[in-house]
Amino acid sequence: NPAEALRTPRTGRKLPNLLSKEQIETLLSAPPANGSAGLRDRAILEVMYSAGLRVAELVSLNIDNWERDADILRVIGKGRKERICPLGSYAVKALNDWLEVRVPDPHGKEPNAMFLNRFGRRLTTRSIGRMLDKYLLETGLDRHATPHTLRHSFATHMLDGGADLRSVQELLGHKSLTTTQIYTHVSTRRMQETYENAH
Repeated sequence: NPAEALRTPRTGRKLPNLLSKEQIETLLSAPPANGSAGLRDRAILEVMYSAGLRVAELVSLNIDNWERDADILRVIGKGRKERICPLGSYAVKALNDWLEVRVPDPHGKEPNAMFLNRFGRRLTTRSIGRMLDKYLLETGLDRHATPHTLRHSFATHMLDGGADLRSVQELLGHKSLTTTQIYTHVSTRRMQETYENAH
């Protein structure tokens, strides 16, 4: 077969879906600030965006993963690798507010779980997805956004703010720098769009 040695052309990587800073602000302020469910949901969204967590990392968090004196989370990522994620002041406040009203199931297997459902048990990744869908609908934001969209938005906003690629790689827990580089394309695309809109 004369075509056997030919390589197929490489297809371009699809750029990740993300929310603008204004859209993130709208989403983060959507959960009501009264009632335990609203306080929990606000803490979840703040922590996911502030630390750029995967949804599986978020639901596996325990209270002792949070070092309050340093405002950092010790997160177990892919391949059981631990990484340190700093938390912003809004995420810290939201977490403190949630922990004041958090009531674990006294008979539950995991009383140390950070985020609990209404029965006092650890939340699942599916619960986080449903919760996000609810607030996307309420705020009129992109209904195709997923929990991972918050992670993409975190990385892109970090690069937009001047963070270097290596730091973002560390914060995201990426093994390879090439995985993180996709976000530079997003930043470049947004810069071109801004330039074209201004001229």
